[in-house]
Amino acid sequence: MSQVPLAPTTTPGKVSSRIPLGDKAKAYVALTKPRIIELLLITTVPAMILAADGFPRWDLLLTTVVGGYLSAGAANAYNMYLDRDIDAIMNRTKGRPLVTGKVTPSEALTFASVLAVVSTAWFWVVVGSPLASVLSVAAIVGYVVLYTMILKRRTAQNIVWGGAAGCMPVLIGWAAVTQSLAWTPVLLFLIIFFWTPPHYWPLSMKFKRDYARAEVPMLPVLASSRRVAVEMIAYAAAMVATTLVLIPVAGMTWVYAGIAAVAGAWFLTGCVNLYRRAQRDEAKLKEMRLFHDSITYLTIVFAAIMVDPFLPEALTVWQP
Repeated sequence: MSQVPLAPTTTPGKVSSRIPLGDKAKAYVALTKPRIIELLLITTVPAMILAADGFPRWDLLLTTVVGGYLSAGAANAYNMYLDRDIDAIMNRTKGRPLVTGKVTPSEALTFASVLAVVSTAWFWVVVGSPLASVLSVAAIVGYVVLYTMILKRRTAQNIVWGGAAGCMPVLIGWAAVTQSLAWTPVLLFLIIFFWTPPHYWPLSMKFKRDYARAEVPMLPVLASSRRVAVEMIAYAAAMVATTLVLIPVAGMTWVYAGIAAVAGAWFLTGCVNLYRRAQRDEAKLKEMRLFHDSITYLTIVFAAIMVDPFLPEALTVWQP
């Protein structure tokens, strides 16, 4: 499938030149996919607090969050540049700046490249963490090359392995605080890794006609809803298990343990209920309910992670 600039009535370059400055600025912000970045940054701050065993320096927290936005924004802008052909076909994405012509392909590519360079230098110089800088580059390359360029249009496992790039903020946040990595941030990475399929596949189920029309082989396009639900249950179970493994590894308290267990049971129940609806061939699978519940689940778990370092040591599940 060729990747060519698409616009409703004229060439993107001509459309872009007539866009008012305010709308142009909004279009550039839209290239960074701020709603997705907001979700990713929700995981960064708790990881930093857990790494510092309390509040890290405010300037370190702020600069790391800014760097994370720049890095993720670069990856998302590259993604929109490369996917502009299929974005024009799908109803869910046809309002994106490159499709409407508010930003031209060359402008988007330049913008993404500037963000990539600035974010890399930002982590190295401003945050003062070469390791975080390297991890930021790895996240950009993973999302742009591994997911967008290689996996997305070729395999139903695209979101599974390509989604690993979205797990990188916890590693970056931990590295910014400690200048190193450990088993705890690896487990935080795995929580998000296992969470991604049961988070994204319900959305893919809702818009599977869009993906089919764009010839993107998302699992819900190629497999039955029942099979997709089974795989979602498996990934969700692995995710919940990982949240519990975090307890002895990171020295978490009974408060976190209780929240992780209850929230995990609640989300798993939602996945099972979706499977039952699919098994009965119900017309309405209520997949978007599970999509929104997945965001709520991740927010609850990482909020518990963020609070845990401030709780009394007497509440620690495994005392040294």
